[in-house]
Amino acid sequence: MRYLYTFLVYMLMPVILVRLWLRGRRNPAYRERLGERFGYLPDDVPQGCLWIHAVSVGESQATQPMVQWLMEAHPGMPVVMTTTTPTGGQRVTQLYGDRIRHLYFPYDSPAIMKRYFEALKPVAVIIMETEVWPNMLHYCRQNSVPVALANARLSEKSAQGYHKFSFITAAAFRCFDLVIAQAGADAQRLLDSGVRQEVMHVCGSIKFEVKVPQSVREQGELLRAALGADRPVWIAASTHENEEAVVLDAHRRVLERYPDALLIIVPRHPERFDTVAGLIESSGLSCVRRTGVHLPVTDVAVYLGDVMGELPIFYGAADVAFVGGSIAPIGGHNILEPAALGVVVVFGPHMQNFLEISRMMLEAGAALQTSEEQLAEVVLALLGDPVQREEIGQHGQEVVESNQGALECTRQAIEHLLEMRS
Repeated sequence: MRYLYTFLVYMLMPVILVRLWLRGRRNPAYRERLGERFGYLPDDVPQGCLWIHAVSVGESQATQPMVQWLMEAHPGMPVVMTTTTPTGGQRVTQLYGDRIRHLYFPYDSPAIMKRYFEALKPVAVIIMETEVWPNMLHYCRQNSVPVALANARLSEKSAQGYHKFSFITAAAFRCFDLVIAQAGADAQRLLDSGVRQEVMHVCGSIKFEVKVPQSVREQGELLRAALGADRPVWIAASTHENEEAVVLDAHRRVLERYPDALLIIVPRHPERFDTVAGLIESSGLSCVRRTGVHLPVTDVAVYLGDVMGELPIFYGAADVAFVGGSIAPIGGHNILEPAALGVVVVFGPHMQNFLEISRMMLEAGAALQTSEEQLAEVVLALLGDPVQREEIGQHGQEVVESNQGALECTRQAIEHLLEMRS
């Protein structure tokens, strides 16, 4: 049934190209290096590489501890990392510089994938979290390239979607030589989707392997001092369309009680920075942008974090962290980053992409879940109670530290995969 899937890919290609063109209008970075998306790679790409695919920013960030030990353990093996989004590519460059070659992930047609595999000649492939591409997996099998799905998760909703198209997807899931699931529930859903029992491992989430450098803590403290050390500060991080309006409304209510309070907003996607700046301006709240101001600034209501790669620093400057993608029905984003810093974590009702992690945090008293309507009340209560903030923040750090260990389990499984290289 892969042929039916391929037929659909070709039929949808005009729609895909129009979507890419529209994205390029909003973010010109989507128009760069277009050839890579069609399998035309530069002549200097490293062959015989380990190919790691991480769709965007969050997955790219999560790979860091795994990639670090891979490079240390196999210094002679070149590593190529693909992403779908330019922001993911920017994060790869920020994390690894020229130690890793970044490429854009190709469209999943046989001709394009064939060119990609011929150019890279990968010795192994590691796909992060939930990416399942039938033609890519077919060429892994055809070329005897071992392939792993690492830090794998599969929500109930996604599992239902795969089940509806199991006549296409089940064969793709059977191609994996190794699957490393985050939790038992993820493992069962993946097995039900077609993954073979003998390749399944449950290691936990490598997102718990959060190591906060002292330099990040220090930069967070410096930023807090420059923004006003004695004023209440909360952050709305990784926000999506329609969430900023909710957050700004909540901040107006916060300002009624704390007139000097500061809100830091960091939109998830850089192409929305200007849009969010306009939204803040139209709200009537005073605002400065990270890229357009010289610190210190202590007399504005909103600070727009319009840069990539500084989110941990922004977290370190805040008393309370609302993590976006959870009021909009996106499925949430990584709540462990602020927790590792001891910052109180708040999120909305939509956390299906981090279901197990959010459950653990809530059960440990390490986070608070709220609705759109109650966001202001929750933030106000936390800003007014430093003892509670300290307690919740401490619980968050304990959850992160007590669940570390997935990296070692993952390392052992992937080392076995690399031994399968032809």
